[in-house]
Amino acid sequence: MELTRRHALAGAAALAAAPMLRAMPARAAAPMADKQAPSFYRYKVGDAQVNVISDGVNNFNLPDTFVLNVKKDEVNAALEKAHMPKDKMSIQFAPLVINTGGKLVVIDTGNGPAAYASSKGNVGQFATNMAAAGFDPKAIDMVVISHFHGDHVNGLLNAEGGPAFPNAEVLVPAAEYKYWMDDGEMSRASGDRMTGLFKNNRRVFEAGLKKKVTPYEWGKDIAPGLMAVESIGHTPGHTSYVLSSGSDKVFIQSDVTNLPALFVANPGWHLMFDQDPQLAEKTRRKVYDMLAADKMRVQGFHYPFPAVGYVEKDGNGYRMIPAPWSPVI
Repeated sequence: MELTRRHALAGAAALAAAPMLRAMPARAAAPMADKQAPSFYRYKVGDAQVNVISDGVNNFNLPDTFVLNVKKDEVNAALEKAHMPKDKMSIQFAPLVINTGGKLVVIDTGNGPAAYASSKGNVGQFATNMAAAGFDPKAIDMVVISHFHGDHVNGLLNAEGGPAFPNAEVLVPAAEYKYWMDDGEMSRASGDRMTGLFKNNRRVFEAGLKKKVTPYEWGKDIAPGLMAVESIGHTPGHTSYVLSSGSDKVFIQSDVTNLPALFVANPGWHLMFDQDPQLAEKTRRKVYDMLAADKMRVQGFHYPFPAVGYVEKDGNGYRMIPAPWSPVI
């Protein structure tokens, strides 16, 4: 459009009136909100429905040894490249409720009610967000656990220390259960973190659930359309899953990787929480080569919410591409 003298004069008049507009009192339509809406997201895999239920976000200062085999400066550079603040870490948690059409299946349970209280609601949100999504914990048929870290098992118990899903069968990886319930392994544990994990797992599975669990093996369907897949390294019995319905499927990777900006992009980086870092790297590369080749959707427990997307090769590493958000299911 051609700029004329009349347009220029009109613009100058508008600028001159601007100070008078600023002097007018502001009238807010409503007070500022003080909390987020409940965080859940649904999508279909064939006839099954996946409900991603956020357990919140843990924010903490970046430890010097968060990545064991890389200097902190390199980690900070990767964070800044991903537009994240350096020296800070934000880890998200995304348990699932899967409606197979005949069963309601929970996969992993988040940090639990004690963490909700101590973090002032930052984590431990699974129970409240699950209720907001319309699920009654008494209606859950099966709870499937991928591995025995606190952010996956603590939500098995309610605030009173009893079962949070009173009518559900609790299924656990046989290799994982054997390791953490072995008195000899517990006696050989060293360091505050490992001794704490053994103590916490005894609290959850022996005192809380009173050993009422069903161990499962890899390579088999443990729920309708849900096959357990060995993905060890993060822990001795760490398990992922393939959910299939018709010709559609999604790979539920549990903790094959942590924060994608660090460990998807750099599969050779060793996370401080991986019990066997070399084996975890081997598993990570094998899984991601398969996902990239098959162009299969992947659901990640620590991916940014709603934590579902695709992985493709990118140089010596990989790149996580979020699945398009859909307003309809």
